[in-house]
Amino acid sequence: MKQSRIFNLLLGGLLSTSACQMAEQGKEVRNHPNIVIIYMDDLGYGDVGAYGATAIKTPNIDRLAAEGLRFTNGYATSSTCTPSRYALLTGVYPWRNKDAKILPGTAPLLIDTQQQTLPKMLKQAGYRTGVVGKWHLGLGVGHVDWNQRITPGPNEVGFDYSYIMAATQDRVPTVFIENGKVVGAEADDPIDIDYHQNFEGEPTGLDHPELLRMRWHHGHNNSIVNGIPRIGFMKGGEKAKWIDENMADTFLTKACTFVKERQSEPFFLYYAMHQPHVPRTPNPRFAGSSGLGPRGDVIVEADWCIGAFMKTLEDEGLLESTIVIFSSDNGPVVNDGYYDDAVEKLGDHRPWGPLRGGKYSLYEAGTRVPFIVQWKGRINTGVSDAVICQMDLLASLADLTAQDIESSDSRNLLQVLLGDTNQGRNELILEASSRTALRKGDWVMIPPYNGPTRNEQVNIELGNSDEYQLYNIKDDAGQQINLTEAEPEKLKEMIDSYEAIRGHSDKPEPLKLE
Repeated sequence: MKQSRIFNLLLGGLLSTSACQMAEQGKEVRNHPNIVIIYMDDLGYGDVGAYGATAIKTPNIDRLAAEGLRFTNGYATSSTCTPSRYALLTGVYPWRNKDAKILPGTAPLLIDTQQQTLPKMLKQAGYRTGVVGKWHLGLGVGHVDWNQRITPGPNEVGFDYSYIMAATQDRVPTVFIENGKVVGAEADDPIDIDYHQNFEGEPTGLDHPELLRMRWHHGHNNSIVNGIPRIGFMKGGEKAKWIDENMADTFLTKACTFVKERQSEPFFLYYAMHQPHVPRTPNPRFAGSSGLGPRGDVIVEADWCIGAFMKTLEDEGLLESTIVIFSSDNGPVVNDGYYDDAVEKLGDHRPWGPLRGGKYSLYEAGTRVPFIVQWKGRINTGVSDAVICQMDLLASLADLTAQDIESSDSRNLLQVLLGDTNQGRNELILEASSRTALRKGDWVMIPPYNGPTRNEQVNIELGNSDEYQLYNIKDDAGQQINLTEAEPEKLKEMIDSYEAIRGHSDKPEPLKLE
């Protein structure tokens, strides 16, 4: 009897201790901030008022910057979208994965389901995770049956909830996919997708220009959806097809709903916006609002969406418990496949700001992008010149949420992200269509590459040259003065550092436009 009483006392003590530990763990999870990444598509360094734009108004993004920390040296890893998104979610340089290139809408899932990812890490920390918007990281393992549940996809690499488009707005399939199922799919109107051959009887932009409300300039002359010619061929799924002008509102609604339906645990939302990628199709509320044509209009539209999303956080009482990270997947492009007055109405607006190049380019405007962090009450307002990369979010947010991660290319720059130090990255490999360069300190070195110096279709300098290029971007942000002859020792140092990280890469494949 006495032994039984002692046993019960010991058991009670153990249960009490366990309950206290669980309570402390629960308290720790609840104290983790919510995390939101707002990721725009093809937004340039000079497209935002906070970064110097005057011809276009972005009051809500500017408010993020004014009430947060604006980075002047924030980078995507790559000057095209799929590689940048891969690095953002995995913390791994995309050039380490030979398939991390611009993907067709039928590509298999690029991220291995066993791979470490940002949403997986945050799930382990007790977060509810969601992705809304553009995916473009592949789906399935080969041929996808769009009429069944599509797997693997975002849900298999760490997202509890996903509402996405498979690739890009200018690519088929032109449908939304929610947790692996095509929204609005009907069994008696099955969806077929092919990127090599058209389906019999289906009109294309090449053969039926009279059906178009938006003319193609290059590379966008396959299946016609909503009067817009796309990349790739699609048949069926008529009631499932999206309405382009409603896409921004659709994604905004899903993002806000995810926030409102939060439970006791913190949440992570990857809000991957589609603007200002082509085709630029602003809702009628924003048509003509910028004076710069549809490209400017969809930037104004995106800015409004960001304001509405931030208002939701405010209304839900979440601003002081949410860290918001805003950036873009790569630099700007004006004409990227359609005649939409983007060139004709550009005027004095410079989407690339003071930088050289743009999307597809190894020059700075290809990868240096707007990068803003806001956490009300925690991050002091200001400007940081620290070099930071989107790839570093994995390690930095792991530190923020007290999680261990496997070794990766991601660097723990949490104190930089929070504005507690200005000591960012010293070295960073930058990538453009398999070609790579090095930023180290205030210097950028671009190795020799064969190929055209300019992509004439999009009118962007690519960074190719038959000799090394060396720039001090602190003094020469526009990369106009090649210092290879004037600074031979610095050039050798840069080459040695580059090869220590990158090794000797194979000859890059020919450039493919998105």
